[in-house]
Amino acid sequence: MIRQLARFGVVGIAAMAVHWLMVAVLVPLGALPLIANVVAFAVAFNVSYIGHRNWTFATDTTVDVAVGDRGTPFKRFFGVALLSFVLNEILYYLLLRYTALDYRVALFIVLIAVAALTFILSRYWAFRRA
Repeated sequence: MIRQLARFGVVGIAAMAVHWLMVAVLVPLGALPLIANVVAFAVAFNVSYIGHRNWTFATDTTVDVAVGDRGTPFKRFFGVALLSFVLNEILYYLLLRYTALDYRVALFIVLIAVAALTFILSRYWAFRRA
């Protein structure tokens, strides 16, 4: 469990960095922060899924989506990620709307806050062993 949590942290930090950097690049280019957040989520989701699927929650019993009947972990993780993202977007909106925080600081706070939910749902549902 400790090793898995550490791996989750490494993959999560990588995905979070991709997400945050995408927003930090897109907003100065003219994208609205909430729209940039959607685009960044789509890119970071791939980093997160691949890392968690192949390293954090890898088991001998799981199957890869590209190979055949490995769609269940992908579908479950996508559900987890979608739920986490909806929460992310709501919290991000609230911080942007009701605080004077810089959009980058607000996003960092939200990404950290939602990470625990993502770990719990990923560990006990999305990548659970059959």
